[in-house]
Amino acid sequence: MRPPAFKNRNGPGGTIFWDLLTFEKLMTNQVIHLIYWSGLGVIALVAFGMVGAAVGVALREESWIGVILAVPVLVAGLLVVAALVLLWRSFCELYVALFRLSDDLHAIRQATEAEQARTPRP
Repeated sequence: MRPPAFKNRNGPGGTIFWDLLTFEKLMTNQVIHLIYWSGLGVIALVAFGMVGAAVGVALREESWIGVILAVPVLVAGLLVVAALVLLWRSFCELYVALFRLSDDLHAIRQATEAEQARTPRP
């Protein structure tokens, strides 16, 4: 990637604005934490829905059959929620690892270019 032709970073918010316009500094590492916690919030809503469904099944039936039917619904729902939490965590960690790898490759490229600039060419 070539260096940007115009770097005006003066003024309030100039650096942040410039980072948003260019891809010199990736901002996903900071944003991924917000995405992770919002995803966990959605998964928590799903968990509350599963518990509510189990309670609804238990209360709808007027005999013990409703309670017997509600237990598997509750267990299956909580297992699904646990699997969702693990999948969401691994998904977010994958993105963090990819962006850190990108940062490391960018640093290696800069170091290689600096070393090539220092060595005299024959």
